[in-house]
Amino acid sequence: MKATTLNHLPPDGAPLPHEVSTAPFEPYATETMTPEQERVYLASQWQLMWWKFRKHRLAVISAFVIVAIYAMAAFAEFLAPYHYTTRNTDFIRAPSQSIHLFHEGSLIGPFVYPYTMRLNMENLKREYEVDATRPEKLRFFCKGDDYTFWGLISGNTHLVCPPEGGTFFLLGSDRLGRDMLSRILYGGRISLSIGLLGVSVSFVLGVIIGGIAGYYGGRVDLFVQRIIEIVQSLPHIPLWLALASILPPTWSPLLVYFGITVILGLMDWTGLARSVRSKLLSLREEDYVVAAQLMGAKPRRIIALHLVPGFMSHLIASATITIPKTILGETALSFLGLGLRPPITSWGVMLNEAQNINVVALYPWLLYPVVPVIMIILAFNFLGDGLRDAADPYR
Repeated sequence: MKATTLNHLPPDGAPLPHEVSTAPFEPYATETMTPEQERVYLASQWQLMWWKFRKHRLAVISAFVIVAIYAMAAFAEFLAPYHYTTRNTDFIRAPSQSIHLFHEGSLIGPFVYPYTMRLNMENLKREYEVDATRPEKLRFFCKGDDYTFWGLISGNTHLVCPPEGGTFFLLGSDRLGRDMLSRILYGGRISLSIGLLGVSVSFVLGVIIGGIAGYYGGRVDLFVQRIIEIVQSLPHIPLWLALASILPPTWSPLLVYFGITVILGLMDWTGLARSVRSKLLSLREEDYVVAAQLMGAKPRRIIALHLVPGFMSHLIASATITIPKTILGETALSFLGLGLRPPITSWGVMLNEAQNINVVALYPWLLYPVVPVIMIILAFNFLGDGLRDAADPYR
């Protein structure tokens, strides 16, 4: 429209001068918007979240660490030098063997020095000495202990194998002569999968119960909130111990595994339910929800297809923070002897053998399973912080 000054106003009743542009309408085109601003303006919610998440360096590094740990657990059969049940009775509680490249100034490739063991009759302790005169080369992509990959595919190929006629205990061996590294890799599959399955149970319960409370409100919300307060008021560790002790000792290891998973999931749904409830209370009065109600959509469909996707990013962040709690819960129960039991191998079951302080003082490598527990818990917490910040990209 042409500018009209006060000195050139048209006579009373005369129309104001104007013109109509015939150019195509471009709703996002402005004269002052830079290409970078236009890129942000046209980006989706998930793109904005990804851009903000990438700026959180610690969360990105933690994501790579988590992926690496889960990948090692997934391919434990191939990566482990031994099967987790293989016993080397001549090397009980043997210390770690270091990998070397040079022997007497010559490069001969990755190798280890063998052990010589003698029994100290004064304290009945096995004492191992390194024989630095006989280097034994490690084998790669070799044939070793038989295994069934994920219970489906039989094989015996390993990434690294002990030398012919020798041993390879990178992290030492336990009281039965079993390789600690192999057992940590196999045990990670159980501990890490319990975290995912446990958070799946709590995620489903939290979304369903919190969704019902937030959508209906009123007496339903009041009843659900009282249940949540009762559950949260119970001390978790004694309740974990009580529920875990109920599991029959005659159950198979598989049933115990699923029982512990369900118990851990039942304890961690309250926080997620409250988050879902508070979000739905604020979203249920939106116009698109009212429109869905007027069109006859059922509450289940409105919650699942219209309300929950609106704050799915917050749910993902909350679930990421819940996973380490579940892993730590399984580790604590198994450490106390009330969780998983042999022959199942998990990080908590392995740490159960390190309860005796005398054993820890003499054989400190039995505490190595605590290292991946600390790493995965810290990584998930840092990842959860990054996702929580990225879930609100406009902040």
